[in-house]
Amino acid sequence: MSDRLDPYCGPAPAPGALWQSWNLDPPLLAGLALFSGLVLWRAGRGQRGAALIAVAALVVAFVSPLCAMTVALFSVRSAHHLLLITLAAPALAVAWPILTRRLPAGVSLAVLSGVMVAWHIPAIYDAIWRSDGLYWLMQAAMLLPAWAFWSAVLAPAPAGDEALRRAVLIGGLAGVMGFLGAILTFAPSILYFPHIDGAVAWGMDPLVDQQLAGLVMWVPGFLPVAASAAGMLWHGWRRGFAA
Repeated sequence: MSDRLDPYCGPAPAPGALWQSWNLDPPLLAGLALFSGLVLWRAGRGQRGAALIAVAALVVAFVSPLCAMTVALFSVRSAHHLLLITLAAPALAVAWPILTRRLPAGVSLAVLSGVMVAWHIPAIYDAIWRSDGLYWLMQAAMLLPAWAFWSAVLAPAPAGDEALRRAVLIGGLAGVMGFLGAILTFAPSILYFPHIDGAVAWGMDPLVDQQLAGLVMWVPGFLPVAASAAGMLWHGWRRGFAA
């Protein structure tokens, strides 16, 4: 494990230098180019739009200054996780569904939930901060089960009991986000000390930054996912009623 203080996306950008903080790491760019080409090749004609959304989300997450901002503010780290779980992963699932038959959605949800919880354990977070290898391992451990989960629950034509099961699973993901958001919002003290200097540099109290991270998990995280579960349940009920 490295002894340096800055994680993969670091150092944290100063407020006036944000748009100079693009991540142009050659192995990352090469890997993204290869993966993007593979996704676009595997996507059918009707799924090319989803493939482009997935690629754009990954570029924003790991190449744009958003990557560097995850070093400064913990609230941006939460937004980064949501970008992967609720945009990149569903778009990948539509463009290129994986493991829909081999891995039940409940298993992938359990793995994803465990990884999300692990990301928020301060000791593990500190270890991720100091190790590029662990950083990428945890990113993959979050994105891959999210990709498999959305591949299963967004598979075509859910109706009746299957629609209910999928709605419950999506609601479970919303519940995990809400649980983590509550912990971050109501924690009485700072849990993630590596972000103290970054928050101060950006004019934020570190505890407020942590609370904002909880609200990010709640509002743009929990609410849309819960709404998608309700929508799936409603459409499944209508299909069953029409049948």
